[in-house]
Amino acid sequence: MLSALFSVGALLSSTVHAIPLSETTLYPRQSSLVDCLNQAQVPIKSSTDSDYSTYSEDFNLRLTYKPAAITLPTTTDQVSAAVNCAVSNNVKVQARSGGHGYGSYALGGQDGSLVVDLENFNAINVDSSTNVATVGGGVRLGNLALGIYQQGGRALPHGTCPGVGIGGHFLHGGYGHDSRHWGLALDTIVGLDVVLANGSSVHATSTQYPDVYNAMRGAGDMFGIATTFYLQTQAAPSQLVNFLISIPAALNDVETATSAFMKLQDFALNSDLVDNNLSFGIYTTGTDFSITGWYFGDLSHFQSEIQPAMLNGFPAPASADVSSKDWTDSLLFIEGGSPPGPLQEPTTGYNQHAVFYAKSLVAQNSNPLSEDAVRSYWTYVTGPGRSQPAGSWFSIINLYGGRDSKINSPPDNTAAYSDRDALWVFQNYASAPDVGTYSQSQTDFIAGLNTAITNVQTDGNFGAYLNYQDPLLTPQQASDLYYGADLAAKLATYKKELDPKCVFWNPQAICPSS
Repeated sequence: MLSALFSVGALLSSTVHAIPLSETTLYPRQSSLVDCLNQAQVPIKSSTDSDYSTYSEDFNLRLTYKPAAITLPTTTDQVSAAVNCAVSNNVKVQARSGGHGYGSYALGGQDGSLVVDLENFNAINVDSSTNVATVGGGVRLGNLALGIYQQGGRALPHGTCPGVGIGGHFLHGGYGHDSRHWGLALDTIVGLDVVLANGSSVHATSTQYPDVYNAMRGAGDMFGIATTFYLQTQAAPSQLVNFLISIPAALNDVETATSAFMKLQDFALNSDLVDNNLSFGIYTTGTDFSITGWYFGDLSHFQSEIQPAMLNGFPAPASADVSSKDWTDSLLFIEGGSPPGPLQEPTTGYNQHAVFYAKSLVAQNSNPLSEDAVRSYWTYVTGPGRSQPAGSWFSIINLYGGRDSKINSPPDNTAAYSDRDALWVFQNYASAPDVGTYSQSQTDFIAGLNTAITNVQTDGNFGAYLNYQDPLLTPQQASDLYYGADLAAKLATYKKELDPKCVFWNPQAICPSS
């Protein structure tokens, strides 16, 4: 049993001494780390290697860091050895599954961390008797979806971007348009093979190492390296209703947008037509406005009953693409590419990048968005939003809650995930065109999308979603918004027990004070 709860405020401070680095010279502590890794026969990339720069780039090129070394282990023993070498040299550790973290924390969030890159852990196997998928910690979502579907027509709830790695996505929530139907990606985890801060490897379930199991599912980056996931799959539907409904006239004026959104919120919370078979989200750029989603049911019922009720209050759509598709075509449709796909991603040499900043906002079922807050948001979208460069930003508002959502059905104490009362989750995102120059004014604009709501609905009890990581939050702000006081206190206790030296660190980690 873990010891009594400690003050989160006392545990959030941590002194971190990054290794000074250059591109061509190994400093003494870095050299000692590399020597240890070589002696343990752990495959590495260090700053003196010619292809180091390729491996040291994360998805978000706005935030760049220089790791002390990047390991490419092929076995769990090598992962353990890498962690032990880091500990013996007082170097912080972060795992990288796909490298899509918005804060580039897979590189450590600082210069001088050790990166454990899991790209070699890419096996996917489905047990035909239990339908549990055993999945390596470096598998990307597109490969996961294809791999389990090709082994018995199985499916999992997860996000739409095929290049995202399983690690951060599944360990910190993992939303997809099937999540209201099946739950979050996190909820499918029935077991994990985890390398802990002391270098040991454990198999964690609800009954074996339950503290590790609970902490990893929601806050995995702070507690260990998940080398293998055990995921309870679902039977993929033979057909699924896909819809993309474009309604730019919703933004003709603020009052139209406000009234339509409030009716949509009421529909999600109160309509008898809403159950966990329906999922949707709003996409807007200040001029574009669309509603996209899935319905696990009959196409004719959706078109005759659900669609009219969902769109009640909106102007007439400019277009409506509504059709029934098989599972793989549905995954391609919801990915949103033009043209869509492919789902298959390379297991090595992944080279997709962007330059961006994002913030999230979580509104609660128990405290829905007020009309004044909604009006303020659409005023900002159609005002300052239209003065931004074309194509430089978007906002996605996904329905997590509402009637019968499986996202909100698990008890709060079954994982380190705090958003079980979520109604809407906003992702507000600005990027540089063609991986070009990013402006501070874009960050300021994105912050304004959030405050347009929070400054008006001051009692909203808003949170944030960890998979849309905001690196500008302080550790205390991150703790409050991602976890809330009670869960953060519990995580602080887990951290003191499982990783008292804060081996697994990033700038927002909950750590024992030095």
